[in-house]
Formats: sequence, C-alpha cells, structure tokens
Amino acid sequence: MALSMYVPALHALVQEGFREARAFFYAGTLGLFTVSVITITLSGRPRQSRGGLTDLAALLAGFTVLPLFLALPLYEGLRTTSYLNAYVEMVSSLTTTGATLFDAERLSGSMHLWRAQVGWFGGLIMWISAAAILAPLSLGGFEVTASAEPGRGDTPLERYEVTQANRRLQRSARQLTPVYVGLTAVLWFCLVIAGERPLDGAIHAMSTLATSGITALNSSLAGGQAGYAGEVLVFLFLFFGLSRLTFSSDTLTSARQGLHHDPEFRIGLLLVAGVPMLLMLRHWLAAYDVDAVENLAAAAHALWGAVFTVMSFLTTTGFESDSWQAARNWSGLNTPGMILMGLAMMGGGVATTAGGVKLLRVYALYLNGLREMDRLVHPSSVGRAAGHGRRIRRKGAFVAWVFFMLFALTLALVSAVLAYLGVGFENAVVLAVAALSTTGPLVAAAADTPIFLVEMGAAGKLVFSAAMVLGRLELLAIIALINPVLWRD
Repeated sequence: MALSMYVPALHALVQEGFREARAFFYAGTLGLFTVSVITITLSGRPRQSRGGLTDLAALLAGFTVLPLFLALPLYEGLRTTSYLNAYVEMVSSLTTTGATLFDAERLSGSMHLWRAQVGWFGGLIMWISAAAILAPLSLGGFEVTASAEPGRGDTPLERYEVTQANRRLQRSARQLTPVYVGLTAVLWFCLVIAGERPLDGAIHAMSTLATSGITALNSSLAGGQAGYAGEVLVFLFLFFGLSRLTFSSDTLTSARQGLHHDPEFRIGLLLVAGVPMLLMLRHWLAAYDVDAVENLAAAAHALWGAVFTVMSFLTTTGFESDSWQAARNWSGLNTPGMILMGLAMMGGGVATTAGGVKLLRVYALYLNGLREMDRLVHPSSVGRAAGHGRRIRRKGAFVAWVFFMLFALTLALVSAVLAYLGVGFENAVVLAVAALSTTGPLVAAAADTPIFLVEMGAAGKLVFSAAMVLGRLELLAIIALINPVLWRD
C-alpha cells in the first residue's frame, strides 16, 4: 500500500497538484521506512504465527488498523476535512463498500484514483484470503459444503500447521494476483478503446473487479465518454462477481461439470433476467388498462437500464445505468429502494469480491425448502440427492439459516444504534444494509433523498465503519475469533 501511494503522487505531480503529490510521496516514504525498520527488527526470528484463526485476526486488524495509514495522504492532501472523515472514507474503500463522504468535485483526480486503488487492493485481499484463510476455516460461505475445499475436512483447528497456512497464502497470492491484475488491465484497455478517459477508465476498471462502485463521476456510469459501450463492458466483467468458477476451479462448486451447472451462476442469471422482466411486465399490465402503446426503442432502453442496474447491485457494485431512470419511469417505480436493497443483501458468489448473504447460501435454503415441501406430501420419503446435495440440504442449509438469522439480527442492531444516534429510521435501515452488504452506492440510490454521510456525527460514522468491516468479514468470522483455541495458543 505504501508503494502504491507513488502512483497518485506521480499523477498529481503531472497535473501540477504539488500539495497532493507531496502528501502521497511523504506518506508512502514514511510507510516504506516503517516497514523496512520492522522487517530488519524481525529478521532472523522464527515466525510465531499459528495460522488459521490467527491469520483471521490479522485480516480483521488489517481492515481496521490499515485505514489509519491509508487516510494520511487523503487528510493531508485535502486539509479541509477531519481525520475521522478520511479514516471512514478509507475503511469504505478498503472493504469495497464504496460509500463516500465527499462530493465528486471536492476531490481531485488523484484522490479519486487513490480511493479506487484502495478498493482494488481490498478486493485482491479478499480474493486471496478467501482461498487461503476463510476456506480452511469453513467461513465466508464455505461452511455450506466441504466439496473441493483446500484444507477443508473434519480436522480440528488445533491440528493446522503453520507451514501449511503460509504455503496457502503464498500459493493463493501467486495464482490469483496475475489473474486479478490481468482482468483489470483488459477492462481498462477496452474502456479506453471505447472512448473513456484513461483516468476514468482505470477507476471504473478497478471498481468493477473489486465490486466497490467507486467513480469520479457525479452522474451514472454512462456519464463517462464511453457511454453505453462502457456499460456493456462493465456488465460483462461483473459476471466475475456472480461465481468464482468464472476465474477459478478451486472452490466448493468445482466438482460440478461446467459453469452452467454452478448453482450460484444460475441463480444470478435468473435474478438478472427475472427482475427486469417483472418490471417490464408491471408496465405492460398498467399500459393494457389504459390502452397505451409504447415504442420498442423506449422499451429496449428501459430494459437495458434495469438489467445492468440489477446485475450491478446483485454483485454489490452499485453502478447505475444511464437508462435506470428510464427503467424506473417505465415500470412506474418512483422509489425502487427495496428492490435494490434486496438484491444487495442477497449478494454475489462465494470467494468473490461481492458482499451480501451470498448466492450459495440462498441456494442451500432453496434446496432445503423444496425438501421440506416434499416431506409435507410424503412424510416418510427419502431424499434422492447424494453427496454434495445431501450435505447442502442438511448441514449446509442449517448453517445458512443460522447465518441469515445472524445477518438479520445484526441489521436490526445496527439500524437501532444509528437511529439512537440521531439518524432517521429509514435512513438508518438503508445505511445498515449498505454497510453490511458492502454496497455503498445504496446511500444515494435506495433512499428517497440521498444520504449525506458527512453530516453524521462522529459516533454514527464509527458505527458505520464497524458495520462495513463486519459486513466484509461476516459475523461468523468474528464469532470464530472468540474461539478459545486462538487465545489459548
């Protein structure tokens, strides 16, 4: 992260933003010096990490402590905001939430680039951590099934070896980092070819792969120079947020043959196609009553706006199509906040950068529901599924339901605390959903009027930051940190 500060420093220097260039350069140099001193101090000493839960605790510390350092150039470069605001902004970026406290005009291009970089690194951290930390501990959605998970089995936590934990981290970083960087570069190149400014193209490419929804534009994504071509490109790369099988085969669904058999991907496609069709059907039913006729061009315009926005919020990215307003007018939805919040809470695929409850848990609950309806008709029947399907229906459905209840209780608690701190009840619910699902653009898209985070009190901002970290790591991971094994070791 310290090295990455030199990128916005060079950009600010080229744009003659010397104060911002100095802020990034000094902060990056200070970070490198600190890391060098710590490395020299600890050189030659055996590593004391225990792996497993200890790595999970380090991941939690990274999302809470690292933003204190990341906020330095933002605070020193702006000089018109508090350090708390800069810290909350960096927590939002690092957790790939993407909620911002600042108007687009208030931040320079270098500052927007820094926000996108932090969000991009946060997405990479989750890619690596999902395979190396969360999967062996059966967390982050991996608890639903044990199929094809590296290091997953019935082995107690006490028997994990440190070398295995280190090797998992190194192997995951070597395998996933080139893929992540390559996909981002390809999307950036395509956006520039489509007519996007290089800076906006880089920000949107990083935000798409990280599903952070960070943008330097005031308007929707099509407000950029790439227009609808840029939306189509972003839409295609959002599929990487539906299922990890789009870029890897080392996860729980890899035992299935082909991406078209992946339950997460299929449910995602069903939602992306089904929700816009319901919105279109709602319009046609109303038009039939009044005998109205609309042209097909307007219908296609509204349909695309609905498809892109549904895909964006389902993957917890939060980009709005330039045609989303047309889709809202077409369907007669003046306040579509409930639909967007529902999509964001459902979330994307396991081990992706998307947040929310995750589609695999939804699939486990769906299978369990089908089985329970069968038992209502045939109480003595025996399930026909074998292997992975049976475990998802029994143990997987149970832990998925437990997580769903924990998510609902946490949502109620965060909403109540924010309301107690002076935030209106409806806004408190929107903020809680945005934080726990890591879909920051909800604060502007889901409420009747946009919510201005900068107007919240200090306590409210800290609660919102804690909720974003909780939504990124999920409550089950936080509960796992209370495991006596960690503290006994």
